[in-house]
Amino acid sequence: MDTKRMFTLSQVARHKSKQDCWIIIHGRVIDVTKFLEEHPGGEEVLIESAGKDATKEFDDIGHSKAAKNFLFNYQIGCLQGCKIQDDDNLFMDSFKESIKAKEMEAFVIKEDPKPKYLTFVEYFVPLLAAALFLYYRYFTGALQL
Repeated sequence: MDTKRMFTLSQVARHKSKQDCWIIIHGRVIDVTKFLEEHPGGEEVLIESAGKDATKEFDDIGHSKAAKNFLFNYQIGCLQGCKIQDDDNLFMDSFKESIKAKEMEAFVIKEDPKPKYLTFVEYFVPLLAAALFLYYRYFTGALQL
């Protein structure tokens, strides 16, 4: 990992081909040219973000901790003007945010506050009333089948 080499955004933008592919993640310039064929999401995803800052896309996908640490193997420098976090704390904020998002997405199935007999009353009593009405109409002769 080379954190002393600094690149400008225009320098990184020149490297956006399949033969020379650089991306920026969290202010770190990463040469993913050799990783294109190995990328589980396919090389198209990386080529689409080549020469640009792909931090948002990287974080939105939800990469594993191992995948996040794998970035350091391909880092060639840093983006000029970006403050780089320590290696230990690099993905801590995004990890905490993803935990909060999971907590927000989770839901609890609460017990229905209605008593069980209410189901009987709601469905079977009206059915019984309709049956009694039809029975009455049949015997009074108003209803002929």
